[in-house]
Amino acid sequence: MKKRTENLNEFIQHYPEVYEAYRQYGKAVHEEGGPLEEKTRWLIKVALSASSGYKFALRTHVEKAKKAGCTMEEIEHAILLIAPTVGFPKMMEAMMVLHEEET
Repeated sequence: MKKRTENLNEFIQHYPEVYEAYRQYGKAVHEEGGPLEEKTRWLIKVALSASSGYKFALRTHVEKAKKAGCTMEEIEHAILLIAPTVGFPKMMEAMMVLHEEET
């Protein structure tokens, strides 16, 4: 399986205009979309990708959350909070993805 960065780089190479439009849209929503603080925005994205079962997105969002200053405890809490809404199995799978990053 391709690594996330290899897959992304291949996409960018084939569709540079599409990627740039997507990147700008994401940046605008993330930075200009409202009053939430940086860490809070990334914790929400962690919870959303965990809830959706998007492992690659979850890994990316965990990395970006850490860069934004989120602690592992905060990231774990965001993932734990999905259990009552989307289910214990999805939460446990997301926890596995989170802890794979540590090894």
